[in-house]
Amino acid sequence: MKKVRNLVIGGIENKIFNLILFTVILMTAVYLVISLSQGRMLTELAGEAETKQQEAIAETTSGLMDQVVSQSLERSNSTEARIADDMFSDAAKRVTFLANATTSLFAHPERHLPQAYTGPDPADDGTWTAKVIYADGVDETDPAIVSRVSLLANMSDIMISLCPAFGAATVYIALPEGVHLSVSDNSSSWFADGKIISYDPRKRGWYTQAAQAGEVIFTDGEVDATTGAYCIECAAPVYDPEGRLAAVIGADLYLDDMVKVMNSATAQGEYLLLVNQNGRAVLPSQEEVFPMKDADRGADLRESELTVLSQVVSQAIGDERVGIVRGKLADGEYYLTASAIKSTGWALVSAFSQEIAGKPVAVLQERSREIQAEATMVYREKTGDTKRTAIFLVVAAALLMLAGALILGKRIVKPLNTITRRISELSETNMEFKMEDIYRTGDEVEELAQSFANVSHKTLEYLDMVTRVTAEKERLGAELSLATQIQAAMLPHIVPAFPDRTDFDVIGRMDPAKEVGGDFYDYFLVDNDHLCMVMADVSGKGVPAALFMMASKIILQSVAMMGKSPAEILTKANEAICSNNEAQMFVTVWLGILELSTGKLTAANAGHEYPVIKHADGRFELFKDRHGFVIGGMEGARFREYELTLEPGCKLFVYTDGLPEATDNQEEMFGTERMLEALNSRPDCSPQEILQSVGEAVDAFVGSAEQFDDLTMMCLEYKGQNTPVAGEGGRA
Repeated sequence: MKKVRNLVIGGIENKIFNLILFTVILMTAVYLVISLSQGRMLTELAGEAETKQQEAIAETTSGLMDQVVSQSLERSNSTEARIADDMFSDAAKRVTFLANATTSLFAHPERHLPQAYTGPDPADDGTWTAKVIYADGVDETDPAIVSRVSLLANMSDIMISLCPAFGAATVYIALPEGVHLSVSDNSSSWFADGKIISYDPRKRGWYTQAAQAGEVIFTDGEVDATTGAYCIECAAPVYDPEGRLAAVIGADLYLDDMVKVMNSATAQGEYLLLVNQNGRAVLPSQEEVFPMKDADRGADLRESELTVLSQVVSQAIGDERVGIVRGKLADGEYYLTASAIKSTGWALVSAFSQEIAGKPVAVLQERSREIQAEATMVYREKTGDTKRTAIFLVVAAALLMLAGALILGKRIVKPLNTITRRISELSETNMEFKMEDIYRTGDEVEELAQSFANVSHKTLEYLDMVTRVTAEKERLGAELSLATQIQAAMLPHIVPAFPDRTDFDVIGRMDPAKEVGGDFYDYFLVDNDHLCMVMADVSGKGVPAALFMMASKIILQSVAMMGKSPAEILTKANEAICSNNEAQMFVTVWLGILELSTGKLTAANAGHEYPVIKHADGRFELFKDRHGFVIGGMEGARFREYELTLEPGCKLFVYTDGLPEATDNQEEMFGTERMLEALNSRPDCSPQEILQSVGEAVDAFVGSAEQFDDLTMMCLEYKGQNTPVAGEGGRA
């Protein structure tokens, strides 16, 4: 055994260390061999299992998906055809009812008195009204025409009642003389460039087809004459007692609902095609599936080059059961079926891509691969955890063995080794080093141990104090955060504030200097015609100011909702606050009530900043109103109010002193002039954009300087009376 300086070579400690080192190396090698062998074997098994799973999924699901798609497509097509059949049948019943009533009118004109009639009037928008439109060349003053139209006007009430009762957009009666009696709720659609458009019903497809057929007919899809909407017309002829054509009855049948059904079906992979009795496409869904270019729309699909499409259209129009067939369409292989619409002799064709039908199989296979990959990843993670655990156990065992060797081999330095071990054992749950008998050697070792014990004890005391201080700080921070949320929730924060009102727009904003502030704004409707606005600034900062702010806000709103004037509101609020104001706090308030129907603004000022007014054709300017004393400052204070008239387009801007007194790094204030410049930089913007513009100007001015006061502002734009919204509708 040799000793080189403090290193012992060949001693017991060295031999124990070598034995432990050899043991650790051997255990690590054995573990690595076992781990690598198991990993390779598991990888091979996983690959074989994945291949077998893919084959099983493909074999099992392909036939099942083919059966499910076929049943679902046939069932959905039959249901959609029944819905279309019901829609067409209801339209035919409405038109037949109106035709029978018109026939009775012409058969017995002596039973009916002439009725007044009128042309379209845009003021009637939104109301079901009857109006008369003439074709070019018709003499509106011809006694014969006047007599016929006066008699026909007896149908107006029946037609008006039919529209909302049956959900029709338009019903109409056309006379052979070129006169058109129409009922709708959008009279303005009959105007172009301020003049009533000319309309000749005799040139419309629904008129000519009904007159030729002599019975109820349905037209192909066409564009509505006035609204431009795509629709189908249902029409029927009416004859006089001598068998002459007396009129043609019609009703628009808009295809919005059917288009929604088609779009919904397309989203699920099903494509629909509506075909009339002549084999022509009425309402195609997807041109990339069905060959429905403009040149093909008049073609008879029963003669289509696409054999499968020709087959299903021919069978459905012939009222044969189609079932499910497979074939090629424009962009691939499809399942096809069709159902007859018996009320019109039309047919509804459905197609479903075989490629889409096969996607679930591919999805299942992909999902299987993902699961396999996920399982492999989990296995690798678990294997890694096992390796780390084994390494930790080996290291722990080695450390324990080394500690034993040191204890046995170095009895002379046993106390020092013990001190070292005790220090290394210190943790979050055991942080105190304590004196033991083994350290009491009467020399430097004992002094060292005692020093460690003293430092450890003082450290624990310090940590305990830090823990208590930190917990208290966190508690106060949580309470301040909650107070900030509560204060923000009490202020109006919904944008837009009154979404159903178009006669005004109002918005406010508050940026507290600390977690909570003493400023507040408020706006609320006292009734449907009076808007109350409040801007206030409480003396002081922090939590006391925030509490006083919430109490003041509640008192002001409660008094305002009693219907008081601004001066009375401030007087009552001052009495309430002064009655129990031991903290001697006060609040400056500007309060205004706007009469929305007239634009009259009644306001009062309790020691607050001047408001800023912008007239419709002007710029933002300070309005130096009369100030009263602050609220809460003196019992018995009285306040005076004043009136302003806001024209449509006027804006009102109110704020607290935190805006003009915002300070930059050179301790220069933002000031009123800069505030007016910021307002007038975008005077015609919306209130929300104006507040944003002013806020950006203040931020750019103050830069990184810390602010010591809350910044609160509010902007109102008066727009005047609400504008009525015109109704929608159409006719052929």
